[in-house]
Amino acid sequence: MKFTNGYWLTRKEYDVNSPAEAFEAEKDGKTLNIYAPYKRINTRGDELNLGMSTIKLTSPVENVIGVKLTHFDQDTKGPSYELNNLDPDVNIDVTDKKASLTSGDLTVSLPLRQQFDMEFTANGKVITASRNKAQGEILNHDTNVHYMREQLSVGVEDKIYGLGERFGNFIKNGQEVKITNQDGGTASEQSYKNIPFYLTDAGYGVFVDEPQTVDFEVTSENVDRVQFSSEGESLQYYVIYGPTPQEILHRYTELTGRMQLPPAWSFGLWLTTSFTTDYSEKTVLKFIDGMKDHNIPLDVFHFDCFWQKGFEWSNMEWDRDEFPDPEGLIKKIHDRGIKVCVWINPYIAQKGKMFEEGKKNGYFIKRENGNLWQWDLWQAGNAFVDFTNPDAVKWYKSKLKALLDMGVDCFKTDFGERIPVEDAVFFDGSDPKREHNYYTLQYNKAVFDTIEENKGKGEAVVFARSATVGSQKYPLHWGGDALSNFKNMADTLHGGLSFLSSGFAFWSHDIGGFEDGPDTPTPDLYKRWTQFGLLSSHSRYHGSNVYRVPWNFDDEAVDNTRKFVNLKLSLMPYLYTQAAHDTTYGNPLMRPMWFNFTEDRTAHTLDNQYMFGTQLLVAPVFNPEGHVNFYLPAGKWTSIINDDETYDITDGKWISKDYGELDLPVLARDNTILLRNPKAVHADYDFTKDLDINLYDMHEGSTSVAVVDQKGQDTGKVTVDRSGNQLTVTTTGLTGSATIYVHENGKVTKAALNGTEATITL
Repeated sequence: MKFTNGYWLTRKEYDVNSPAEAFEAEKDGKTLNIYAPYKRINTRGDELNLGMSTIKLTSPVENVIGVKLTHFDQDTKGPSYELNNLDPDVNIDVTDKKASLTSGDLTVSLPLRQQFDMEFTANGKVITASRNKAQGEILNHDTNVHYMREQLSVGVEDKIYGLGERFGNFIKNGQEVKITNQDGGTASEQSYKNIPFYLTDAGYGVFVDEPQTVDFEVTSENVDRVQFSSEGESLQYYVIYGPTPQEILHRYTELTGRMQLPPAWSFGLWLTTSFTTDYSEKTVLKFIDGMKDHNIPLDVFHFDCFWQKGFEWSNMEWDRDEFPDPEGLIKKIHDRGIKVCVWINPYIAQKGKMFEEGKKNGYFIKRENGNLWQWDLWQAGNAFVDFTNPDAVKWYKSKLKALLDMGVDCFKTDFGERIPVEDAVFFDGSDPKREHNYYTLQYNKAVFDTIEENKGKGEAVVFARSATVGSQKYPLHWGGDALSNFKNMADTLHGGLSFLSSGFAFWSHDIGGFEDGPDTPTPDLYKRWTQFGLLSSHSRYHGSNVYRVPWNFDDEAVDNTRKFVNLKLSLMPYLYTQAAHDTTYGNPLMRPMWFNFTEDRTAHTLDNQYMFGTQLLVAPVFNPEGHVNFYLPAGKWTSIINDDETYDITDGKWISKDYGELDLPVLARDNTILLRNPKAVHADYDFTKDLDINLYDMHEGSTSVAVVDQKGQDTGKVTVDRSGNQLTVTTTGLTGSATIYVHENGKVTKAALNGTEATITL
């Protein structure tokens, strides 16, 4: 939202007041309060007829400083994000000339009775600041709506990332971003997952703790600053120091909630019915058995909307015409070693038993006149489950439990974005403007908790579309309704990397795109998206009106799917170990290149390739010609698909290369110990047994990696000690047989592990 007309003038509908000085500072325990009037105070008379902002400075987590700007101290109706206060030690210093608060390496300081200035420094260096006239208490005198604004300075080379899942440019500089969840697809400025948190490559991030709409002007209205504003009389935000992106996200998730590790089976291939296709028990089993006939491992089968009758979504009841024996069908699927997922959403159509129950008991959002809030968008007469009502939550969870008792393993929690704001009344009196974004957290928490209560801790997973702050506690999320074309495949990756830079660990997308074009996904698009999808943290075939089974496209699509499913399953000892360690620390499994190469400035701009864990680089193919331009930071790189593809890069280099339809760049960096099991047939298996130990250009000295069990706990370890041309491999906690493959200078040397140790001379 823009308030100015150029640099000097204010837009005519707004009145803007900004702190002119920090007049007084008071220490209150571990809180520093600053009183900042809107003009300089030279005489006692200047204190009359004048507004001021109260600036409350706190630290809930070490190296995190909270700033609350308040004009009028007014109560707000819920909800509010649940934040953790770890109560770190702080140092507050107030003198006649200066006030400061320090947490860890981060300090905020303000001069007293001088021109207003609030600087954030880390280890003596200014990382950002709220300069003169940056803060604003703003009134729109045409509408009588009040706003609060902050502007934080940006350095010459600073790049801004994050703000949730955004499908435009990965670097946010120059963009206007509205933090409000919307069902807008993947080809617009709207987003299903809006997170008021941005990450910079200057060593810090900023989280705006406001669940209502927050408007960001990212070096756009004021090109030297990131501006954020929101309706109301106060504004709370946190500056989070790293300095690395890993440390920033660690502290952000310490504040907003720890990530959870999904069950190992969820990392395998998911196949769906697609959306508007015709399907029944016969169709479903035909597809599942078809995957087996084509030797393609499958871990999860998903029933999309029409497992229920049309006009009755989401009433949680099977369409008995198409599925006369759902319990029997689920058992048949389970007997094939496959989990079952069903689609749900929190909108209850008027035609159906659940609507009558919900209406009778007051479980839906209402209008101010007492009527239900309904519309005909999506399903006729939709009403919205009111998750602020504890009884409504219990009722909704009871419907889910009935499905879990049938054998359903997890739920695709679709929707949750179009939550009414105007003329909406919630059970607990929550402000609809604050509920709009927050609703998805309440919805997905209810579903996740129900699964965990019934399946056990560590077995819960949802497949969610919408998200907000804290949703990282309830994995996982997928990228929404993508278009079936190469450009939107790339846009999908940009959205994923943006989302994964915003405090989330796991992410998926519809392989092949969701919105089918007139020619459906072409075979080449399907194959390329399959590779990208199976080199993402989670992998699901899904579409609108075309079945996504590979034999519907061509024989090579079958080969491609088989190859990359098997590749991902073989990598599970590496992937699940990385995932378990990442979630513990608050980091994503897929991540932008610059996370791992902060000293390489080129890496800071890359958004068409990514790191899959810390050791593998993936560059998807985004065109039918198979041409890829990808960038390699300094080091040695070896393809894990084709050992002949190796690179020895001195200073960072762009590579331009064509790849056949069964290939793409998937490269291991030097000094990588990559544990694999090429015989895996499901994603959930013993990750310590019968491993291939792949060593890529090992460095002099000692290098170790852990391997986790199926619950994500460290169980085994592989250590490689190198002295010249001799490598000694030592293992603990591994079972079965193990084979060692040393990849170096384009050659592969094979050796057997005898017991727990082996020595290889190159």
